[in-house]
Amino acid sequence: MKVSYHGHSVVKVETNEHTILIDPFISGNGLCDLNADEVKADVILLTHGHNDHVGDTVEIAKRNDALVVAPNELADYLAGKGVNTHNMHIGGAHEFDFGKVKFTQAFHGSSYVEEDGTIIYTGMPGGILLTVEGKTIYHVGDTGLFSDLKLIGDLNDIDLAFVPIGDNFTMGPEDAKLASEWIKAKKVVPVHYNTFPVIEQDPQAFVDSLPSGMGQVMNPGDDLTL
Repeated sequence: MKVSYHGHSVVKVETNEHTILIDPFISGNGLCDLNADEVKADVILLTHGHNDHVGDTVEIAKRNDALVVAPNELADYLAGKGVNTHNMHIGGAHEFDFGKVKFTQAFHGSSYVEEDGTIIYTGMPGGILLTVEGKTIYHVGDTGLFSDLKLIGDLNDIDLAFVPIGDNFTMGPEDAKLASEWIKAKKVVPVHYNTFPVIEQDPQAFVDSLPSGMGQVMNPGDDLTL
């Protein structure tokens, strides 16, 4: 399968049969190389309800008749927008035709701000363990450092992890380094940085801090094969 990164926390997974988007914040994301009006998706996975992660979900899902898999309250909110959803929650796993999804905890917030300024509570944030074609991808989501990341690493054979390094809203590089060591993924890619001035970081410096061969900087549009 091909896995590509598209700025902020946007990840695309392409298998022989499905295209899966994670946190498709495209419009308004100056680092994203995708076009929200053209991108294809069979499935959209969401870690939490913040606008810079939900992004263009509703429009993409409706245009592609895509399934949206999200934490329970966020899925309910999106279902009210006419989107086809599957509700999940932290600790729960489900086998889909495209692969297996399991939500992990994340220490963060989760709410959606409407155009009129109304704030909608969208439940608890999460991380996503996605197992497809015998490979496991861990999108850690937005989170601070927490010790159960080590347990998650012990219980799962993780091939690829997307770990936030931006600081301010999530882990910074030092905590992300420790998280990466605990997760024990074969490959770690930094995400959630440089989109806004307050989360500017040097991703290469972060990668260089990891054990040799573990980290990889992916620029928007870069892909790798699992």
